[in-house]
Amino acid sequence: MTNLKKKTVSGLKWSAIERIATQGIQLVVMLILGRMLGPEAFGLIGMLVIFIAIAQIFVDSGFGNALIRKQDREEKDFSTVFYCNIAVSITCYLLIYFGAPYVSDFYNEPELTSLLRVLGINIIINAISLVQRTKLTIDMDFKKLTKSSLISVFISTLVAFSFAFCGFGVWALIAQRLSSVFSNAILIQILVPWRPKERFSKSSFDELFGFSSKLLLTSLIDTIYKNIYQIIIGKLFSSAQVGFFTQAKTLSNTPAMTMTSIIQRVTYPMLSQMQNDTEKLDAAYLLTLRLSAAVIFPLMIGLALISEPLINVVLGQEWSESVPLMIILCIGYMLYPIHAINLNLLQVKGRSDLLLKLEIVKKIIITLILIITIPYGVKAICIGMLAQSYISLLINTYYTGKLSSLSLFKQVRSLVPIWLVCIVIGGFNYFLSLTLSNDIYKILVMLTSSLVLYILYIRICQKDLYENLLNSIVK
Repeated sequence: MTNLKKKTVSGLKWSAIERIATQGIQLVVMLILGRMLGPEAFGLIGMLVIFIAIAQIFVDSGFGNALIRKQDREEKDFSTVFYCNIAVSITCYLLIYFGAPYVSDFYNEPELTSLLRVLGINIIINAISLVQRTKLTIDMDFKKLTKSSLISVFISTLVAFSFAFCGFGVWALIAQRLSSVFSNAILIQILVPWRPKERFSKSSFDELFGFSSKLLLTSLIDTIYKNIYQIIIGKLFSSAQVGFFTQAKTLSNTPAMTMTSIIQRVTYPMLSQMQNDTEKLDAAYLLTLRLSAAVIFPLMIGLALISEPLINVVLGQEWSESVPLMIILCIGYMLYPIHAINLNLLQVKGRSDLLLKLEIVKKIIITLILIITIPYGVKAICIGMLAQSYISLLINTYYTGKLSSLSLFKQVRSLVPIWLVCIVIGGFNYFLSLTLSNDIYKILVMLTSSLVLYILYIRICQKDLYENLLNSIVK
């Protein structure tokens, strides 16, 4: 096994452990807190997420990916990026601090001012360890990232429950986020004791920003549109409706985004090291697409299947309005890891300019869909999100096909059989669930039946995927 392949397999394993464990724990914690705090608390946080997310995009500014892609990176590059991260983070926090009252007025929620000012501290704390995390990603040393993430999740969980049991309400969610970022930053500093050794280099900045600037704009546009739904729902509807939507979105996108994060973190540095071997790059890209689909498609359909009994059992009837939203979003989010791999290939090819253009086109489409769906309520907005996900797949695969030997038809053809089988198995198990009345029995029967049928399909009809997945698990 080559050194790159060993690093990739090890990186995939540790990245999977880190993402699945941390996201799994956080999801369980969110469900418990959801039952304790109710939809309104989650709605208030949902209204603020976009401001923190936008600030984080500016802090990173695409420099992390620029460093990963650069083959001849030097110490001055890392030092320059560190200084930029810190300067931008302080600037962003000041803007958030003084802009918080205006956010509160926009939503007509006075409590948001203090919530946003405290939550914004995360921006500065996170900036301190961005370079160290990038260095670990370059080395594909996801074991250390896993250690820091798991420990910080356990700490933040204890803090959140302590605040919730003491009656602090929505502040339990703020305390959870702050303690997670703070403990993670300290652990990263301990595991990777790096300090900037050189001064700010304008030449280094110009070179890195030449690539990262387009990623910055792309990420900024993408982040705004990913979180714009909470703004619209918060402004036009109630905080409770934001809570229902936020919980449905969290439950449906956690597995999708977890898989996306695992795939992106491992495949980007892997594909970057293959960028000069087109045939090898295309083969690795197509296999990654199919493997991702083989894992995420059944996972998302299974989650959609059990959404009603799951919410009834874990959150209670108070959250029942989240059920139809969750089902719709699951079907849309099942394509997100595929989007991530498409965009990774564009970055590896150095086409951050095309990446930006694609994001602009897709966001124009999303805007049109939003204009059409907003008058019909939150459920219609979710259906619009589903539609734009599938439209985006066609756009992404068309352009990645232009930059490789893999046409749109060839990429879609490799995914459609898995998608169709998952839909058919999901439909069969839905009708099977109608014969059951107990929610726990529904969950167990549907998941068991779906898993058995799907494994049989993969084993018989997709033998190469079965062997690859089995080898990855065994190793």
